[in-house]
Amino acid sequence: MDSQDSRGKQSIQQHTDSLNSVLEQLEDYTPTIPDAVTNAYLMSNGFESSDPRITRLVALAVQKFISEIANDALQHCKIRSSNQLSKSKTKDKKYTLTMEDLAPALAEYGINVRKPQYYIG
Repeated sequence: MDSQDSRGKQSIQQHTDSLNSVLEQLEDYTPTIPDAVTNAYLMSNGFESSDPRITRLVALAVQKFISEIANDALQHCKIRSSNQLSKSKTKDKKYTLTMEDLAPALAEYGINVRKPQYYIG
């Protein structure tokens, strides 16, 4: 029984040490999404923190989420463009992010985006 308690405490200590290591690294990290933008969104949703590391941790998570969505949209674009007949085959093909590719990528994460049926200007 004592060996299980010892292993449990050791595991908790390892998790605490790794969390402290991540928090130390976040002190010097400059996220792609500025702290002011992250704080504005956090505050608009009722969350306030005086610790900039928390803000940067949220910004890092958001950056990863956006990156995954953009990558998924790129894969949709590549699949769609490979199915189309293309007359010019270039090695350095440039892709354009369109709603046609972004909508299915967002749908994979439970975000439904639909264009309006018509636009009144």
